[in-house]
Amino acid sequence: MKARVAIFDFASCEGCELQIVNLEEKLLDLIDIVDVVSFREAMKEHSNDYDIALIEGSIMRPMDEERIKKIRERAKVLIAIGACACLGGVNKLRNEWPVEEVKKEVYGDALLEGNKFFDVFPTKAVDEVVKVDFYIPGCPIDRNEFAKVITAVALGRKPRLPSYPVCVECKKRENICVFELGQFCLGPITRAGCNAICTSFQDGCEGCRGFLDDAKMDAQKDVLRKYGVTVDQMMKKFNFYNYRKGVL
Repeated sequence: MKARVAIFDFASCEGCELQIVNLEEKLLDLIDIVDVVSFREAMKEHSNDYDIALIEGSIMRPMDEERIKKIRERAKVLIAIGACACLGGVNKLRNEWPVEEVKKEVYGDALLEGNKFFDVFPTKAVDEVVKVDFYIPGCPIDRNEFAKVITAVALGRKPRLPSYPVCVECKKRENICVFELGQFCLGPITRAGCNAICTSFQDGCEGCRGFLDDAKMDAQKDVLRKYGVTVDQMMKKFNFYNYRKGVL
């Protein structure tokens, strides 16, 4: 019997879900091994009977927290997809300010007391609320990596993410180091798997795939000192996707 898959979104741009749709004909290969029973982005059918739940987006409201807990109860396997779900992502930047201040700044006079949609708390990654079994990082995710992970899980295998930095992929592509081009880059401490897509277009890595478990922060500091990057510049880049995780 094929595994039943449901895809859910929380606070996000839904770009990771679009990457799934962008698999195009490769989707047919996945459908051979899984049944997609719920995917709001691409189908109107919905079922609460699923084995694997894919979660895009961060958790920002009590109603989101309640919903993700119900999804976790139903799912045998829960996979966080994308930076917002895996890390909290860009959404976590608002945790720099008090919740009430953020609500007033965003909604102004439209803010209605007692409206549950405005009832928010500091942004959380999915694993800050429920247990996450596997992760597919990125902003957006890499569609080919997504296919590999889902195939592995559906076949009962443990998927593995690269345990080396983006710099390895960058060197394989024979790129000039973007530091030499006057750019800032988190490639030395960020998990590979994106095929160095940003640096290949001469744009520094911003860490959307999260830092390596054994990230060499001291080595990163040495690189930053070498190229004269200020502390303020460092922290702005470190916190963009990895809020409060880029401590030097």
